[in-house]
Amino acid sequence: MTIERQNPPGLHTPPGYHHVTVTSASRTVYLAGQCPVTPDGTVVPGDVLAQTDQVATNTAAALEFAGVTPSDVVRTVIYVVTEDRSVLSAVWARLTSSPIASAFASASTLLGVAQLGFPGQLVELDVTAALA
Repeated sequence: MTIERQNPPGLHTPPGYHHVTVTSASRTVYLAGQCPVTPDGTVVPGDVLAQTDQVATNTAAALEFAGVTPSDVVRTVIYVVTEDRSVLSAVWARLTSSPIASAFASASTLLGVAQLGFPGQLVELDVTAALA
């Protein structure tokens, strides 16, 4: 299996991700939105960065269970409850320096949203990965 990450001519240079990801994978892994929920079912209290750390931990566990690594990720969508671009940038920086950082080299979208599913939830990560 190959994963090609490319930036077409004429498009801006993105900050770490690629505009286009192409794979020859025969199977695809779709994770449910990974939330800042601990194993006991509670949302991590506190700020968005503490929640982002839990999201990264949960995503790593789900990817490992599926038999893929962060490098096998071909698409991510990050949802953050905020209107503040500096908060979006802080979440991006935290994820791209986390143990799952290589997941964000592929096609990626970062969105500020009004709310997410759990009370107090500030961040969620949607991930698609490719299997050989």
